[in-house]
Amino acid sequence: MTTADPAAHPLIVERRGAVLEVRLDRPKANAIDAATSRQMGEVFAGFRDDPDLRVAIVTGTGRFFSAGWDLKAAAEGERPDVDYGVGGFAGLQELPDLNKPVIAAVNGLAVGGGFEWALACDLILASSEARFALPEIRAGTLADAATVKLPRRMPYHVAMDLLYTGRWMEAEEAHRWGLVNEILAPDSLLPRARALADLLASGPPLVFAAIKETARLTEALPFNEALGLVTSKSLPTVKRLYESEDQLEGARAFAEKRDPVWKGR
Repeated sequence: MTTADPAAHPLIVERRGAVLEVRLDRPKANAIDAATSRQMGEVFAGFRDDPDLRVAIVTGTGRFFSAGWDLKAAAEGERPDVDYGVGGFAGLQELPDLNKPVIAAVNGLAVGGGFEWALACDLILASSEARFALPEIRAGTLADAATVKLPRRMPYHVAMDLLYTGRWMEAEEAHRWGLVNEILAPDSLLPRARALADLLASGPPLVFAAIKETARLTEALPFNEALGLVTSKSLPTVKRLYESEDQLEGARAFAEKRDPVWKGR
């Protein structure tokens, strides 16, 4: 949908076959207030629940990916503990059972909750003009999701530096620490994200779901306990995969030296 009133409709949502593109369009900084977050949650819940959609791309317009929490709304009384909708802040952070790949195409500045929005995705592609920061410390508040996630995704001392100082991190540094998969020229960012999304959309959806749920639910578990959940088929996506037609199709296609035909069942 497109509209001349980004305040009322801050999302540009486009469906391309099995891929859903969601572009945050809330000039000038793509800041996210509670109403916007709730709309984002509805879009991502719809993506989760639509069996014909397999991959999502999220990005922003202009020079911002997202400035995160809308401090103007905060100054007018919107509290950090407001209802952000079914998926939590920005629609992805706490959305239950989202077991499909999500690609962040970070087109520009990813600040505070905007940085956390990117961290909620599975793959992060960044424009060479992208920069990242967590300035919450300067506003006297906590970058909650980043405080949980960053020390698990990069060296502890680097994560604490970003959280304590609120400094800027260039795309090259983010790539060096493994937070970004690729850095691309600005005009190559979306074409690369779309090519990657198309590749994933052609893959086995039940395997992707099992990968994502396993990684999410076993992150903090000891290895033997985590592996036990998988081998016992205690995780719903793993159980569904091991009992599926696709599991048999994969083996048959390999034996017959042909491309598999995935049905998602």
